[in-house]
Amino acid sequence: MKENDSIPTYDPNEAPVMDTNKIYEWLPHRYPFQLVDKIIKLDDEEVVGIKNVTANENYFQGHFPGEPVMPGVMLMETIAHVGGIYILNQLDEPSRYTTYFVKVNSCKFRKMVVPGDTLVIKCYPFAPFKRGLAQMRGDAYVGKTKVCEIDIVASFVKNR
Repeated sequence: MKENDSIPTYDPNEAPVMDTNKIYEWLPHRYPFQLVDKIIKLDDEEVVGIKNVTANENYFQGHFPGEPVMPGVMLMETIAHVGGIYILNQLDEPSRYTTYFVKVNSCKFRKMVVPGDTLVIKCYPFAPFKRGLAQMRGDAYVGKTKVCEIDIVASFVKNR
């Protein structure tokens, strides 16, 4: 597997590559499942997205309410959304396709994510796209601390 261990940096003063409106055009998710706030880097090698974790996220009401922690499945789904943007960017007409989270090959949660954290998520492929499938690595950071790493498989399907 190709390793890409550089920690992405985030400067909130720089304009994003994609804002929430553009992300809405590419991903069919709406509240409460629009999990990516902005894309700050997008090229042929990788994508970097931002998720601002706020106390008003609906899952914090029931997930350790006295000591809120972002559920691991929501963290994995957020990483998959960023990876979906990467996949769609590789296609000629991204708005004509939908990406689906198919499989988790491995996942490690390294540190809890809590309200107030800003997730910086980097995804990149570790194999060529084949038969409508993309194999990707996703790394999520809070500051310089890696909080999650995941190897996923996603499919991309032309819309009907």
